[in-house]
Amino acid sequence: MKKKFIGIAAVAAALVLAMGVLTGCGSSSSSSAASASASESASSAADSGAVFRTLDEIKDSGKLVIGVFSDKNPFGYVDENGEYAGYDVELANKLGEELGVEVEFVSTEAASRVEFLQTGKVDIILANFTVTPERAEQVDFADPYMNVALGVVSHNDNVITSLDQLGPDDQVIVITGTTAETYLTKNYPDIKLQKYDTYASAKTAFENKNGVAWANDNTEVIAFANQGEGYTVGIEELGDFDTIAPAVSKGNDTLLAWINETMEKLGSEKFFHADYEKTLLDVYGADYEDTLVVEPGQAAAK
Repeated sequence: MKKKFIGIAAVAAALVLAMGVLTGCGSSSSSSAASASASESASSAADSGAVFRTLDEIKDSGKLVIGVFSDKNPFGYVDENGEYAGYDVELANKLGEELGVEVEFVSTEAASRVEFLQTGKVDIILANFTVTPERAEQVDFADPYMNVALGVVSHNDNVITSLDQLGPDDQVIVITGTTAETYLTKNYPDIKLQKYDTYASAKTAFENKNGVAWANDNTEVIAFANQGEGYTVGIEELGDFDTIAPAVSKGNDTLLAWINETMEKLGSEKFFHADYEKTLLDVYGADYEDTLVVEPGQAAAK
């Protein structure tokens, strides 16, 4: 299955060329305070209605407010010390370091990511945000830093290797606001979806066999299956292969330009491979590293 996954990812890499409630890791305020700091000096984008702080306003405040997941290990989660950790969090902290400001984290759910940007609650979203044309109409994406497709995990006593196996009464678990929900709703309208607002609630429902399968980003379902027992990712790729990228409010050109410039610098330093080896290697192993990692500005080297 890994060879197939890697083959698809190679195509994806070529395409890339063509086209708080809790705080931690340097944060000293609650997510509500972080939200306030992001919106007090916010500017409105007249053409989109979005609310945001410019790069200069962020610098002047001394704080960069970033929305991350708090329950999606190993990408964004709160560790045993009550601090944010994970692949996306490492990038968040690095951006704060490069800008010379403190990072404040705001915990977000999948369905809240666009809203948090549009209302000025956060400056940047770094929460496994898959780039899609629909989302690009609502927010501005920076350069990608990871490849992703959809995947489906099921229980070992009933491994789902094709959606054609699903019966009329079978239900597939999805998280509201994810590409999995959008894809299945559009392409498989007859499949019954069991929707949850949070990763944690979807995980619990699946563990309790409230659904025959769970569809989500393949990076997440593979991590889930590898970290537990009794589960198999029977479908490693479903639909198109996409990328994950930072997002900012529509029209926040100064912040977007700075992120892209910084991402290219980090790419030249192989930051994202180092991030993978620090946060994802134990989950995915070395075989997936070049499959998943995108070094901005360095795609040709892959």
